[in-house]
Amino acid sequence: MSTPQPLVLLALALAMGPGTAEAETADVVRYEAFGAVGDGTHDDLPAICRAHEHANARGLPVKSDPGATYHLGRRALTAVIATDTDWSTSRFTIDDSSEVENHKHALFEVRSLLPPATLKIESLVRDQQRLDVRPELECYVAVRNDKIKRFIRRGLNQNAGTSQRDCFILHRDGSIEGAIDWDYDHISHVDALPIDPKKLVLRGGVFTTIANQMTQEVGYNYWGRHMVISRSNTEIQGLRHYVTGETSVGHPYSGFISIHSCANVTLRDCVAAAHRTYQTIGTAGKPVSMGSYDYSASSVVNFTMINCRMDDINDRSRWGVIGSNFCKNMLLEDCVLNRMDAHMGVSGSYIIRRCTLGYAGLNAIGRGRLLVEDSTLYGGSLINLRSDYGSTWEGEVVIRNCRWIPSAGRTTTPYLVSLRNDGQHDFGYDCFMPREMTIDGLHVDDSNHPDDYQGFFLSGKTPRVSPNARVAEKVVVVWEGQPSSQGSEPARVQRTNRSYALREAAAGGALRASRGSGLSWRQPGRGSRS
Repeated sequence: MSTPQPLVLLALALAMGPGTAEAETADVVRYEAFGAVGDGTHDDLPAICRAHEHANARGLPVKSDPGATYHLGRRALTAVIATDTDWSTSRFTIDDSSEVENHKHALFEVRSLLPPATLKIESLVRDQQRLDVRPELECYVAVRNDKIKRFIRRGLNQNAGTSQRDCFILHRDGSIEGAIDWDYDHISHVDALPIDPKKLVLRGGVFTTIANQMTQEVGYNYWGRHMVISRSNTEIQGLRHYVTGETSVGHPYSGFISIHSCANVTLRDCVAAAHRTYQTIGTAGKPVSMGSYDYSASSVVNFTMINCRMDDINDRSRWGVIGSNFCKNMLLEDCVLNRMDAHMGVSGSYIIRRCTLGYAGLNAIGRGRLLVEDSTLYGGSLINLRSDYGSTWEGEVVIRNCRWIPSAGRTTTPYLVSLRNDGQHDFGYDCFMPREMTIDGLHVDDSNHPDDYQGFFLSGKTPRVSPNARVAEKVVVVWEGQPSSQGSEPARVQRTNRSYALREAAAGGALRASRGSGLSWRQPGRGSRS
């Protein structure tokens, strides 16, 4: 057999595409082997897509050139990532300042290659613990009942609600992780997505978005041009995102890292960008503010953020950095963000630990246990239970060893818990006050307040609960344990100027000082229909 000549080998390599012959023998896939240039101007997205397609088919990791700047062009292409990827210190440019093919299209998608499972689920009940189903692999399961509408939003962004839904992990023994929130005598749709046993890790990468300048006077027109994560058991480490080129006009992004329909996802050591706030006309026909999320999570079971950070957390010209919907079990540790928000509900555990949250504060509705500990908060209220969804929290709230600087030190009348529900709107569910609220060590700096501010009454007096007499008469105040002496605060309760106050309750409850070291607010019974 004759030896192939060099010209023949060259022809074969060219026929296989840029760098393919070299890539066939490599144990790590590199973008340059598929035609990427990395000079910051050449459109490298087609080469990046080919590289990941090659890696996915062979189960190989991907590594970029640490010194390269990859331009991601304007074409509607998506690089599907299904293997470990190391972006190191590589830079990526996303130029949205001029026309793109499809502004809603994702640039990257982290996706499982496992085929969906078929599960027969005909009914569910709230807090059900098991199913008589045994999947071959653990599955992320999402169910929906289109006959019932929940989360019927009130206010300037009012809507007709969304179909009742739940997500949970179904283990191989049939046990359920992620408590079922609703009863289902009818299920319109079931998704069962097997969970990959091996964790997929994306490391590094410095991404810069040159912002769009789209004009549209009415409504929202969210941009994508982002990274979508729909694979369970995924961790993003050390990814940094920045935004430049924002002007007085533009439309919001739905989240540079957009996580949906999966379980066990962690963002670790990442840097987020706060986007400029714009104005539009909402569904009620009146002006509303609109802005971009840099992180979004929807229908995720076990969502974790560790040491994720951003700059300028008290810059009020910037929109809140994260929004979430329909999630189960969310944990933030050692994060510095301008906001944490749960729009259409979080259930199970909602934990904020050793975090600093800026002017947009901590926002929530849902059920379960909301725990805030060893954290500093700068919101107008310590906790905002969103009134556009009924200010409902069914469960307990625990505040432990925290510091609160209301409205980031601006002149304000602070509301410890902000909630409002006049009973005149049907949100699609019963609304609740927290069953019990315990404060064990809270320092409040309320030194910058209006002249008529009366503060919190904790000095041996009955605490003021609400300026609303109808609400106040329904709240019972009880001391648990004795203050150190009449007329002084219980141990570990500190104040900078006057005192603390719980203002604006929504329905009957009980406020109690707990073990001489804080406050607890207990609701005797279930909430009222809204």
